[in-house]
This record gives sequence, structure tokens and C-alpha cells, in this order.
Amino acid sequence: MEDDLGLVDAVVQLSFAVHEILNSIAADFDLSITQVRMLGILRDREPGMLELARVLSLEKSSVTGLVDRAEARGLVVRTRGVDDGRAVHVRMTDHGQELARQFVERLTPQISELVGGLPARDRAQLVRSAGRVVAERQLRR
Repeated sequence: MEDDLGLVDAVVQLSFAVHEILNSIAADFDLSITQVRMLGILRDREPGMLELARVLSLEKSSVTGLVDRAEARGLVVRTRGVDDGRAVHVRMTDHGQELARQFVERLTPQISELVGGLPARDRAQLVRSAGRVVAERQLRR
């Protein structure tokens, strides 16, 4: 049980540290954390609104508002499905891609600094372990 508490504390404290970095950078770009998450999802795919809602763990109506606000800023556009014209997909615009690139450019050194005290082997293990935890969580959803 004590080992579990140590694990819980470590993961929560790491989460707080990452969240603090994300919040700081997001504020500089006038983005919410949810908008940052959406742009991260849209970097390599054009999901439908329902898929976007599922990945973000939001109700469809919340995603509609999220996309509306991003669209008003020129970050995303809605497109119609190729096979099903009723389906609405979301795609990042060039402006959105550039903003996402700038965000990652600011984020990368701060995350690198956060874990910079770890030996390279431990950083590689962190990448593998975090990736596995996230992948397993996605499978359970």
C-alpha cells in the first residue's frame, strides 16, 4: 500500500508540473488546455466531431463550442466527409499548424528541462512507460 502511495504521489506531482508548464504556455497563446489538446489531436488526423468528442472526453455540444471558437480564430475548419456528406470533420488550418508548431517549440525545452536531470536511459524508459500507460488507457475507453 505504501508503494502505491509513492507511485500515486509521484505521478500526480509529475502531472502537476507538466500541467503548470502547459498552462503557462497556453496562456501566452490565449488557449485553454482543452484547445491545446484539440490542436494536438488535429496535428496528424482529421477526426469527425464524434471522434473528437470521444478522444477529448467531452459531450458533442461542448466540442461544437470548442470548434466554433477555434474556427473563429482561424485555427481549424470544418469539412464534409468524402464518403458521407453528412459527416463533419475538423481539420487544422495553416494558421493552426503554425500556432501548434510555435507551441511545441516553446514546450519542448521546458519539458526537456523538467526531465533533464534524469540519465538518458531513464528518459528513454519514461517515454516507453508513459506511452504504454496512455495506450492502455485509450484501449479501455
